Amino acid sequence: MEVHRAETLQLPASLLTIGALDGIHLGHQALINHARKRAERFNVPLVVYTFDPPPKVYFQHSKLLTPLPEKLKRLEKMGVEHVVIASFDAKFLSKGTDAFIKEIKCLNPVEIWEGSDFRFGRNRDGDIHLLRKHFSVGIFEPVRCNAGEIISSTRIRKLLSNDSMEKAEQLLGWPIRKCDSLLSLD
Repeated sequence: MEVHRAETLQLPASLLTIGALDGIHLGHQALINHARKRAERFNVPLVVYTFDPPPKVYFQHSKLLTPLPEKLKRLEKMGVEHVVIASFDAKFLSKGTDAFIKEIKCLNPVEIWEGSDFRFGRNRDGDIHLLRKHFSVGIFEPVRCNAGEIISSTRIRKLLSNDSMEKAEQLLGWPIRKCDSLLSLD
């Protein structure tokens, strides 16, 4: 797997998904696995565009679920070929939707797969509808647990704050306790 800073990768074709992916939980895993299968179908590399730190950590000072080295390790195990890491900072926040779309065009995505609530650009001005004006975009429906609730990083953080480690691990799909880089969550 190759790791790139934002605005440095150019590809003749790719399959792309964009997101914070904090936790690489079962919902993220399902999206990435779906995107990987689509990439294989088109015979193009799978690219994950992500952020460090994740937006909720930056804005709301939420607890980080997956430090970048752990996130990269998990993405590599899932067969991601390229990861683009955008430094989520004041400079990135000033990037408008046009600049972000221009950057994404350098990846030449044959498809982009996102959740229905995907937003991008300064003040979250961009959405799926704007993205679809420039690219072929697929919507991946939220993954739900056995109880029918949507699996999300926010929900996992809440479980961890309530000392529901076992339930959080079920939604993550991997054991927090055995992950040295996440011992601060214990």
